[in-house]
Amino acid sequence: MTIQTAAANADYGTAASGSSFYAAMRILPRSQREAMFQIYSFCRQVDDIADSDGPRPERLAALQQWRDDIDALYRGNPPPRLRDYAASVKTFGLKREDFLAIVDGMEMDVPQDIRAPDLATLDLYCDRVASAVGRLSVRVFGMPEDDGILLAHHLGRALQLTNILRDIDEDAGLGRLYLPRESLLLAGITSDNPQKVIAERALPKVCLPLAERAKKHFEKADEIMKRNSRRLVRAPRIMSKYYRAILDLLLARGFASPREPVRVHKWAKIAILLRYAII
Repeated sequence: MTIQTAAANADYGTAASGSSFYAAMRILPRSQREAMFQIYSFCRQVDDIADSDGPRPERLAALQQWRDDIDALYRGNPPPRLRDYAASVKTFGLKREDFLAIVDGMEMDVPQDIRAPDLATLDLYCDRVASAVGRLSVRVFGMPEDDGILLAHHLGRALQLTNILRDIDEDAGLGRLYLPRESLLLAGITSDNPQKVIAERALPKVCLPLAERAKKHFEKADEIMKRNSRRLVRAPRIMSKYYRAILDLLLARGFASPREPVRVHKWAKIAILLRYAII
């Protein structure tokens, strides 16, 4: 099977339109909005490679091609699918190492499916697939360097841990288990078989500490955003409030089986957008 990616000249806004972050991106000025759509498109394409059912060697080769293309972009000779990125890289000072970190993070699922990583590996994964995206984003938002990097650290981890807690059953269906090994063992769960773990009665003992970790990251992110211009943090604040709402729904539902999917209702999303984008 050949790995297929999006067309080089994709409509970045259309690609992002179904995402959780679309509304947050739409409120930005045009140049920032286009840069964010490009970052989203890049993430979507490399994530699609990692999540595809293609042979692992082909997926590894496709991700390596993205690394080569990023290197070409920063040498001033971008391939067609990254040609539009050159202006954003120059305008916002986007860092090559952050794009590469995202590829490295997606690749962590490819040689073999992640199953019960230790806490250090889980944190590295969160840094690569989420906080690296944040580091690119805060440069687009125009945040001060130190607070921007700190916000990317905390908000990226908060969002990714929330994703992990929300998608436990879906990930298990793909043969993946992102819950940390230390927490599983502390709860008396010795298996790393995703289907067995999600059926364990002790699973809430694993999930609740991870939810608390996510809450602390949300709180740290809020502290950083409060001390910065509201104009600069409108988009990350919308992302934060939306995902914090998901986490609250997960906690209200609990993690015992059976677990019904949680969704933030349309009117709740509109309320978040009105409060933090307009009012």
